[in-house]
Amino acid sequence: MIREIVLDTETTGLDPLEGHKIIEIAAIELIDHIKTEKNFHFFINPEREIPEASQKIHNISNEKVKDKPKFREIYKKFLDFIKDDCLVIHNAEFDLKFLNYELNEIGVGDINNEVIDTLKIARSKYPGSSVSLDSLCKKFNIDIKKRVENGHGALIDCHLLSEVYLEILGGKQPILNLNKDYTNYEKEKSRNKIEHFIRQNKLKPRLNEGVIDKHLKFLKEIDSENSWGNFHKNLFSKLNSKL
Repeated sequence: MIREIVLDTETTGLDPLEGHKIIEIAAIELIDHIKTEKNFHFFINPEREIPEASQKIHNISNEKVKDKPKFREIYKKFLDFIKDDCLVIHNAEFDLKFLNYELNEIGVGDINNEVIDTLKIARSKYPGSSVSLDSLCKKFNIDIKKRVENGHGALIDCHLLSEVYLEILGGKQPILNLNKDYTNYEKEKSRNKIEHFIRQNKLKPRLNEGVIDKHLKFLKEIDSENSWGNFHKNLFSKLNSKL
């Protein structure tokens, strides 16, 4: 079983060294590349004002986060959720820069999980093409309506990225319906195979009438013999006469 965590953050700006902070963090669980119902999601009070330019991108206002928990109040739950499993992030350098800065501020070390950066993979696979999350969603026909209507929310982006990641790996996998009656399914499949190989027209007999008559005559001779001994004697005589 492979457990991976698709991760995204929203922030007040571009650089934590300039005092910018995380205002939303989301993570969803994948098991063997399939999304489960488990996720981690918090809006966070950054203890500072959110610039208007940033609000236009993610639609997260100062009012929305003023009563939310601070990062130091939720970081343990976050680390408990991601554990030491692989992180799947689009432009991982950006998110990890903020996460590690926030963790170091409260005396916790950097995240050391293995990281898959879908931005780097996409750049390698599709050189010369735009590989933003929006562009990749359009490339793979993934619906981005919620992102357009609600802004670049971390949880929305995690769900979109999980689909993009699956496409980058090689496309959608068949969905296993664990409630399907596979016993009846296999019976039906076998029945279809049998029906497929039933001949629509009978083959012509391979024996002609002369051969059939000789065979029937031979059977009558066997039946008319008084014993196996006499049968073998007559058979031996017939064979000698042909030599």
